[in-house]
Amino acid sequence: MNSSLTALDGVRVGHFQRIGKGWLTGTTVVFTPLGAVGGVDVRGGGPGTRETDVLRPENLVHQVHAVCLSGGSAFGLGAADGVMRRCAELGVGLPVGANPDDVVPIVPAAIIFDLGRGGHFGNHPTAEFGYQATATASRRPVRSGCVGAGTGAVAGGLKGGVGNAAITLEDGTVVAALAVVNAAGSLVDRETAMPWLPVDGLRRPDREDRRRLQEVLDKRAAPATADQTPLNTTIGVVATNAALTKAECTKLAQVAHDGLARAANPSHLLVDGDTVFALSTRTTELSTAPTGASLSDPNARHVLLNRILAAGADAFGAACVDALVSARGMGRFRAYRDLCPSAFAGD
Repeated sequence: MNSSLTALDGVRVGHFQRIGKGWLTGTTVVFTPLGAVGGVDVRGGGPGTRETDVLRPENLVHQVHAVCLSGGSAFGLGAADGVMRRCAELGVGLPVGANPDDVVPIVPAAIIFDLGRGGHFGNHPTAEFGYQATATASRRPVRSGCVGAGTGAVAGGLKGGVGNAAITLEDGTVVAALAVVNAAGSLVDRETAMPWLPVDGLRRPDREDRRRLQEVLDKRAAPATADQTPLNTTIGVVATNAALTKAECTKLAQVAHDGLARAANPSHLLVDGDTVFALSTRTTELSTAPTGASLSDPNARHVLLNRILAAGADAFGAACVDALVSARGMGRFRAYRDLCPSAFAGD
């Protein structure tokens, strides 16, 4: 079963990363070659973004051709140049000229801070990262863990990464999410050693594992040093096959932040750049009540939309926790799975 963004027709995802020899960073691209309606909501106090104004509901362009998520802090925004280059080679973009190839790809982007985590501060994603992630984007289920934009992620002192989740509603509508979790807040309750949100099959770690996890969290809570610079950010995409407008996509992005807030405590701090994009592939129409129907009509558009919004928050929260439990330790960064193996005894 595909529990990721690629469960949606028209969505492909690709990762590209470099690990070792001073590198620990990467880029993830959500590629929608047929276009998708987009929205965005930025809640963190230190965002790094590109082409977010184009997604405002009142603005002209309605089609997004890819979303670029990257490490590298502000330097990593350059990865979107490579995404645009690959899209243009494929003839994917907004038509702006007389010739079919006269297109401008619309590629919003957001970044996390991971500079120096591989050992060399100057190693960060470039346009080549975005190009390769787009060129290898596929319909296969999306990998979770320390891949793509999540390669250098750290969440609440533990190794972060990329997480995925998908929810299918009773009417067949699919709502899926991809999160790159690099949060300043913790995704784990220190007392129970369990994630704030439930995870199927996960059990409470034994006493030794809880002690080991608490030691790591306590060390992280100590006064920051130059090696513990609290610069973070959780970014991602929530998407649905339901036919939504730009304004409705914006609302979906806003509500998806609720899922982040449930998964990471606290969220949306000044040192976070939390940004969520929303996409609608518009392959499934919302069956709505006739114009003028009562607001209490179960087929009223806002009733159907509310179900999608609630699923968006649930999916994004689940994707955040998936990133935590899928990550493996790298370098000096310990992972939840490594510290609490007894929690996965049922795997």
